[in-house]
Amino acid sequence: MVPRIVFYDTKPYDKEVFTKANEAFGYEIKYLKYHLSEETVNLAEGYNVVCAFVNDEITAPVIERLHAFGIGLIALRSAGYNNVDFQAAFGKVHVVRVPAYSPHAVAEHTVALMLTLNRKIHRAYYRTREANFSLQGLMGFDFYGKTAGVIGTGKIGKVLIDILLGFGMKVLAYDVYPDKAFAESKNIEYVDLDTLYRESHVISLNCPLTKETEYMINKDSISKMRDGVMIINTGRGKLIRTADLIEGLKSGKVGSAGLDVYEEEGDYFFEDKSETVLTDDILARLLAFNNVIITSHQAFFTREALHNIADTTLLNIKEYAEGGYLSNEICYQCVLKGKSGCLKDEKKRCF
Repeated sequence: MVPRIVFYDTKPYDKEVFTKANEAFGYEIKYLKYHLSEETVNLAEGYNVVCAFVNDEITAPVIERLHAFGIGLIALRSAGYNNVDFQAAFGKVHVVRVPAYSPHAVAEHTVALMLTLNRKIHRAYYRTREANFSLQGLMGFDFYGKTAGVIGTGKIGKVLIDILLGFGMKVLAYDVYPDKAFAESKNIEYVDLDTLYRESHVISLNCPLTKETEYMINKDSISKMRDGVMIINTGRGKLIRTADLIEGLKSGKVGSAGLDVYEEEGDYFFEDKSETVLTDDILARLLAFNNVIITSHQAFFTREALHNIADTTLLNIKEYAEGGYLSNEICYQCVLKGKSGCLKDEKKRCF
Protein backbone atom coordinates (compact mmCIF):
# COMPACT_ATOMS: atom_id res chain seq x y z
CA MET A 1 0.00 0.00 0.00
CA VAL A 2 1.25 3.48 -0.90
CA PRO A 3 0.13 5.87 1.85
CA ARG A 4 -2.00 8.80 0.72
CA ILE A 5 -2.51 10.92 3.81
CA VAL A 6 -5.10 13.60 4.46
CA PHE A 7 -3.88 15.85 7.27
CA TYR A 8 -6.54 17.72 9.29
CA ASP A 9 -6.21 20.83 11.50
CA THR A 10 -2.95 21.90 9.88
CA LYS A 11 -1.04 24.81 11.37
CA PRO A 12 1.96 26.39 9.61
CA TYR A 13 4.40 24.69 11.99
CA ASP A 14 2.76 21.29 11.33
CA LYS A 15 3.22 21.64 7.58
CA GLU A 16 6.82 22.79 7.93
CA VAL A 17 7.90 19.97 10.25
CA PHE A 18 5.96 17.16 8.55
CA THR A 19 7.05 18.21 5.07
CA LYS A 20 10.68 18.06 6.19
CA ALA A 21 10.23 14.69 7.94
CA ASN A 22 8.39 13.29 4.90
CA GLU A 23 11.51 13.72 2.75
CA ALA A 24 12.64 10.38 4.17
CA PHE A 25 9.33 8.68 3.30
CA GLY A 26 7.99 10.30 0.14
CA TYR A 27 4.32 9.96 1.05
CA GLU A 28 1.54 11.96 -0.56
CA ILE A 29 0.13 14.38 2.01
CA LYS A 30 -2.81 16.74 1.58
CA TYR A 31 -2.80 19.43 4.27
CA LEU A 32 -6.17 20.81 5.38
CA LYS A 33 -6.69 23.67 7.82
CA TYR A 34 -10.11 22.33 8.83
CA HIS A 35 -10.88 20.21 11.87
CA LEU A 36 -12.05 16.68 11.15
CA SER A 37 -15.80 16.57 11.73
CA GLU A 38 -19.02 15.35 10.12
CA GLU A 39 -18.96 18.49 7.98
CA THR A 40 -15.40 17.97 6.68
CA VAL A 41 -15.00 14.18 6.61
CA ASN A 42 -15.88 13.98 2.90
CA LEU A 43 -12.60 15.74 2.14
CA ALA A 44 -10.88 12.47 3.09
CA GLU A 45 -12.34 10.60 0.12
CA GLY A 46 -9.59 9.27 -2.15
CA TYR A 47 -7.07 8.88 0.67
CA ASN A 48 -6.25 5.81 2.78
CA VAL A 49 -4.80 7.39 5.95
CA VAL A 50 -6.12 10.22 8.12
CA CYS A 51 -3.76 12.21 10.35
CA ALA A 52 -5.69 13.90 13.17
CA PHE A 53 -5.07 16.00 16.27
CA VAL A 54 -6.65 16.47 19.71
CA ASN A 55 -9.54 18.75 18.70
CA ASP A 56 -10.66 16.68 15.73
CA GLU A 57 -14.06 15.03 16.23
CA ILE A 58 -13.56 11.34 15.53
CA THR A 59 -17.14 10.33 16.22
CA ALA A 60 -19.15 7.31 15.10
CA PRO A 61 -20.58 9.04 11.98
CA VAL A 62 -17.09 10.26 11.03
CA ILE A 63 -15.63 6.78 11.44
CA GLU A 64 -18.44 5.26 9.36
CA ARG A 65 -17.66 7.65 6.51
CA LEU A 66 -13.91 7.01 6.75
CA HIS A 67 -14.54 3.27 6.67
CA ALA A 68 -16.77 3.68 3.64
CA PHE A 69 -13.96 5.55 1.88
CA GLY A 70 -11.64 2.60 2.52
CA ILE A 71 -9.52 4.42 5.09
CA GLY A 72 -7.96 1.87 7.42
CA LEU A 73 -5.77 4.02 9.65
CA ILE A 74 -6.25 7.07 11.82
CA ALA A 75 -2.80 8.34 12.82
CA LEU A 76 -3.13 10.62 15.84
CA ARG A 77 -0.24 13.05 16.15
CA SER A 78 -0.84 13.24 19.90
CA ALA A 79 -0.61 11.06 22.97
CA GLY A 80 -4.21 11.57 24.08
CA TYR A 81 -7.12 9.91 22.31
CA ASN A 82 -10.25 10.78 24.28
CA ASN A 83 -11.68 12.37 21.10
CA VAL A 84 -12.00 8.95 19.42
CA ASP A 85 -15.15 6.80 19.57
CA PHE A 86 -13.48 3.42 19.98
CA GLN A 87 -16.77 1.54 20.09
CA ALA A 88 -17.38 2.72 16.52
CA ALA A 89 -13.76 2.23 15.46
CA PHE A 90 -13.47 -1.37 16.62
CA GLY A 91 -13.14 -3.70 13.64
CA LYS A 92 -13.29 -0.86 11.12
CA VAL A 93 -10.17 1.27 11.45
CA HIS A 94 -6.84 1.09 13.29
CA VAL A 95 -5.90 4.01 15.55
CA VAL A 96 -2.26 4.76 16.38
CA ARG A 97 -0.78 7.56 18.44
CA VAL A 98 2.48 9.19 19.53
CA PRO A 99 2.86 7.99 23.12
CA ALA A 100 5.96 9.94 24.18
CA TYR A 101 7.02 12.79 21.92
CA SER A 102 8.80 14.74 24.66
CA PRO A 103 8.08 14.11 28.33
CA HIS A 104 10.71 16.74 29.14
CA ALA A 105 8.77 19.42 27.25
CA VAL A 106 5.57 18.82 29.22
CA ALA A 107 7.31 18.41 32.57
CA GLU A 108 9.33 21.60 32.08
CA HIS A 109 6.20 23.56 31.15
CA THR A 110 4.51 22.21 34.27
CA VAL A 111 7.32 23.60 36.41
CA ALA A 112 7.23 26.89 34.50
CA LEU A 113 3.58 27.29 35.50
CA MET A 114 4.41 26.44 39.11
CA LEU A 115 7.24 28.97 39.35
CA THR A 116 5.32 31.72 37.57
CA LEU A 117 2.29 31.36 39.83
CA ASN A 118 4.32 31.08 43.02
CA ARG A 119 6.60 34.07 42.41
CA LYS A 120 3.90 36.11 40.62
CA ILE A 121 6.20 36.62 37.63
CA HIS A 122 3.26 37.32 35.30
CA ARG A 123 2.06 40.13 37.57
CA ALA A 124 5.56 41.58 38.06
CA TYR A 125 6.09 41.63 34.29
CA TYR A 126 3.12 43.90 33.68
CA ARG A 127 3.87 46.07 36.73
CA THR A 128 7.44 46.89 35.80
CA ARG A 129 6.44 47.79 32.23
CA GLU A 130 4.45 50.60 33.84
CA ALA A 131 7.36 51.57 36.13
CA ASN A 132 5.64 50.02 39.16
CA PHE A 133 8.38 48.33 41.18
CA SER A 134 6.35 47.68 44.32
CA LEU A 135 6.67 44.23 45.89
CA GLN A 136 3.23 44.35 47.50
CA GLY A 137 1.25 41.25 46.55
CA LEU A 138 4.19 39.42 44.96
CA MET A 139 5.27 37.25 47.90
CA GLY A 140 5.71 33.56 47.18
CA PHE A 141 7.08 30.62 49.15
CA ASP A 142 10.14 28.37 48.97
CA PHE A 143 9.53 25.13 47.13
CA TYR A 144 12.33 23.65 49.20
CA GLY A 145 10.86 21.45 51.92
CA LYS A 146 7.30 21.64 50.57
CA THR A 147 5.25 18.66 49.40
CA ALA A 148 4.33 18.09 45.76
CA GLY A 149 1.64 15.63 44.75
CA VAL A 150 2.09 14.08 41.30
CA ILE A 151 -0.93 12.24 39.90
CA GLY A 152 0.25 9.95 37.12
CA THR A 153 3.80 8.60 37.01
CA GLY A 154 4.22 7.73 33.37
CA LYS A 155 7.13 9.19 31.43
CA ILE A 156 6.03 12.81 31.99
CA GLY A 157 5.33 12.27 35.68
CA LYS A 158 8.73 10.67 36.23
CA VAL A 159 10.59 13.57 34.57
CA LEU A 160 8.55 16.03 36.61
CA ILE A 161 9.39 14.17 39.82
CA ASP A 162 13.11 14.40 39.02
CA ILE A 163 12.81 18.17 38.59
CA LEU A 164 10.81 18.64 41.80
CA LEU A 165 13.29 16.55 43.75
CA GLY A 166 15.96 18.93 42.47
CA PHE A 167 14.11 21.74 44.27
CA GLY A 168 14.34 19.75 47.49
CA MET A 169 10.63 18.99 47.59
CA LYS A 170 9.02 15.96 49.17
CA VAL A 171 7.10 14.09 46.48
CA LEU A 172 3.93 12.07 46.98
CA ALA A 173 2.76 10.10 43.95
CA TYR A 174 -0.40 8.36 42.83
CA ASP A 175 -0.81 5.97 39.93
CA VAL A 176 -3.19 3.10 39.23
CA TYR A 177 -0.08 1.09 38.37
CA PRO A 178 2.62 2.32 40.79
CA ASP A 179 6.23 1.82 39.77
CA LYS A 180 7.63 0.65 43.07
CA ALA A 181 11.18 0.27 41.77
CA PHE A 182 11.14 3.88 40.58
CA ALA A 183 9.74 5.04 43.93
CA GLU A 184 12.45 3.22 45.83
CA SER A 185 15.22 4.57 43.60
CA LYS A 186 13.99 8.16 44.00
CA ASN A 187 12.98 7.88 47.65
CA ILE A 188 9.42 8.99 46.95
CA GLU A 189 6.18 7.55 48.30
CA TYR A 190 3.07 6.27 46.54
CA VAL A 191 -0.04 7.16 48.51
CA ASP A 192 -3.80 7.10 48.05
CA LEU A 193 -5.48 10.16 46.58
CA ASP A 194 -6.95 11.37 49.86
CA THR A 195 -3.49 11.46 51.44
CA LEU A 196 -2.04 13.22 48.40
CA TYR A 197 -4.82 15.82 48.47
CA ARG A 198 -4.46 16.39 52.21
CA GLU A 199 -0.68 16.79 52.38
CA SER A 200 0.36 18.41 49.09
CA HIS A 201 1.14 22.11 48.74
CA VAL A 202 1.26 21.71 44.95
CA ILE A 203 -0.69 19.13 42.93
CA SER A 204 0.14 18.29 39.32
CA LEU A 205 -2.15 16.29 37.02
CA ASN A 206 -0.16 14.16 34.60
CA CYS A 207 -2.57 11.28 34.04
CA PRO A 208 -4.75 10.30 31.06
CA LEU A 209 -8.44 11.08 30.80
CA THR A 210 -10.44 7.91 31.46
CA LYS A 211 -13.83 7.11 32.95
CA GLU A 212 -12.11 6.88 36.33
CA THR A 213 -10.20 10.17 36.09
CA GLU A 214 -12.87 12.35 34.46
CA TYR A 215 -13.57 15.30 36.82
CA MET A 216 -11.37 13.79 39.52
CA ILE A 217 -10.72 17.35 40.70
CA ASN A 218 -14.14 18.43 41.89
CA LYS A 219 -15.87 20.01 44.86
CA ASP A 220 -15.33 16.92 47.02
CA SER A 221 -11.64 16.40 46.22
CA ILE A 222 -10.89 20.12 46.56
CA SER A 223 -12.45 20.11 50.04
CA LYS A 224 -9.84 17.55 51.11
CA MET A 225 -6.89 19.71 50.02
CA ARG A 226 -4.73 22.10 51.99
CA ASP A 227 -5.93 25.69 52.17
CA GLY A 228 -4.16 27.66 49.44
CA VAL A 229 -3.19 24.60 47.38
CA MET A 230 -1.71 25.15 43.91
CA ILE A 231 -3.24 22.98 41.18
CA ILE A 232 -1.48 22.44 37.84
CA ASN A 233 -3.08 20.63 34.90
CA THR A 234 -1.05 19.79 31.81
CA GLY A 235 -2.97 16.56 31.23
CA ARG A 236 -6.52 16.82 29.91
CA GLY A 237 -9.12 19.49 30.54
CA LYS A 238 -11.84 17.20 31.84
CA LEU A 239 -9.66 16.03 34.72
CA ILE A 240 -11.02 19.15 36.44
CA ARG A 241 -14.63 20.23 36.87
CA THR A 242 -13.99 23.88 36.09
CA ALA A 243 -17.04 25.27 37.90
CA ASP A 244 -15.84 23.61 41.12
CA LEU A 245 -12.31 24.95 40.59
CA ILE A 246 -13.73 28.46 40.26
CA GLU A 247 -15.61 28.07 43.55
CA GLY A 248 -12.38 26.89 45.17
CA LEU A 249 -10.54 29.93 43.83
CA LYS A 250 -13.26 32.31 45.01
CA SER A 251 -13.23 30.85 48.53
CA GLY A 252 -9.42 30.84 48.74
CA LYS A 253 -9.29 27.08 49.26
CA VAL A 254 -7.38 26.94 45.96
CA GLY A 255 -4.56 29.45 46.13
CA SER A 256 -3.65 29.34 42.45
CA ALA A 257 -4.13 27.29 39.30
CA GLY A 258 -2.01 26.75 36.20
CA LEU A 259 -3.94 25.27 33.28
CA ASP A 260 -2.53 24.27 29.92
CA VAL A 261 -5.80 22.52 29.09
CA TYR A 262 -9.49 23.32 29.54
CA GLU A 263 -12.51 21.03 29.46
CA GLU A 264 -14.19 22.94 26.62
CA GLU A 265 -11.03 24.00 24.80
CA GLY A 266 -11.99 22.69 21.37
CA ASP A 267 -13.52 25.98 20.21
CA TYR A 268 -10.62 28.13 21.38
CA PHE A 269 -7.24 26.46 21.86
CA PHE A 270 -4.81 26.51 18.92
CA GLU A 271 -6.87 29.30 17.32
CA ASP A 272 -6.61 33.12 17.27
CA LYS A 273 -9.83 34.46 18.78
CA SER A 274 -8.49 37.92 19.62
CA GLU A 275 -10.84 39.63 17.18
CA THR A 276 -13.99 37.98 18.55
CA VAL A 277 -16.02 38.17 21.75
CA LEU A 278 -15.28 35.40 24.24
CA THR A 279 -18.65 33.70 24.65
CA ASP A 280 -17.56 30.98 27.07
CA ASP A 281 -18.54 32.49 30.43
CA ILE A 282 -16.61 29.92 32.47
CA LEU A 283 -13.39 30.46 30.52
CA ALA A 284 -13.90 34.23 30.80
CA ARG A 285 -14.30 33.88 34.58
CA LEU A 286 -11.08 31.89 34.84
CA LEU A 287 -9.18 34.50 32.86
CA ALA A 288 -10.35 37.17 35.32
CA PHE A 289 -8.41 35.65 38.25
CA ASN A 290 -4.95 37.10 38.78
CA ASN A 291 -3.90 33.84 40.45
CA VAL A 292 -4.75 31.73 37.42
CA ILE A 293 -2.52 31.23 34.39
CA ILE A 294 -3.96 29.63 31.27
CA THR A 295 -1.69 28.63 28.41
CA SER A 296 -2.97 27.41 25.06
CA HIS A 297 -2.24 23.66 25.26
CA GLN A 298 1.40 24.44 24.54
CA ALA A 299 3.19 22.23 27.05
CA PHE A 300 4.26 19.90 24.24
CA PHE A 301 5.32 22.73 21.94
CA THR A 302 9.08 22.49 21.56
CA ARG A 303 11.21 21.93 18.45
CA GLU A 304 12.28 18.55 19.73
CA ALA A 305 8.70 17.46 20.44
CA LEU A 306 7.39 18.50 17.03
CA HIS A 307 10.16 16.62 15.25
CA ASN A 308 9.49 13.54 17.38
CA ILE A 309 5.76 13.78 16.65
CA ALA A 310 6.38 13.96 12.90
CA ASP A 311 8.91 11.12 12.85
CA THR A 312 6.80 8.80 15.02
CA THR A 313 3.58 9.54 13.13
CA LEU A 314 5.18 8.77 9.77
CA LEU A 315 6.80 5.63 11.17
CA ASN A 316 3.38 4.54 12.47
CA ILE A 317 2.02 4.99 8.95
CA LYS A 318 4.98 3.08 7.50
CA GLU A 319 4.24 0.11 9.77
CA TYR A 320 0.64 0.11 8.57
CA ALA A 321 1.62 0.42 4.91
CA GLU A 322 3.98 -2.55 5.25
CA GLY A 323 1.33 -4.65 6.94
CA GLY A 324 3.39 -5.17 10.07
CA TYR A 325 2.71 -4.97 13.79
CA LEU A 326 1.49 -1.52 14.81
CA SER A 327 3.70 -0.78 17.79
CA ASN A 328 1.75 2.34 18.81
CA GLU A 329 -1.76 1.06 18.14
CA ILE A 330 -4.30 1.78 20.87
CA CYS A 331 -5.85 -1.42 22.17
CA TYR A 332 -9.62 -1.19 21.74
CA GLN A 333 -10.43 -3.86 24.32
CA CYS A 334 -8.56 -2.01 27.03
CA VAL A 335 -10.14 1.33 26.21
CA LEU A 336 -13.66 -0.09 26.08
CA LYS A 337 -13.19 -1.91 29.36
CA GLY A 338 -11.53 1.05 31.07
CA LYS A 339 -8.33 -0.88 31.68
CA SER A 340 -4.94 0.77 32.02
CA GLY A 341 -3.00 -2.31 30.90
CA CYS A 342 -3.02 -3.71 27.38
CA LEU A 343 -4.72 -7.09 27.02
CA LYS A 344 -2.99 -7.95 23.76
CA ASP A 345 0.47 -7.57 25.27
CA GLU A 346 0.81 -7.71 29.05
CA LYS A 347 4.16 -5.92 28.88
CA LYS A 348 2.67 -2.93 27.07
CA ARG A 349 0.58 -0.16 28.59
CA CYS A 350 -1.96 1.64 26.41
CA PHE A 351 -2.24 4.67 28.64
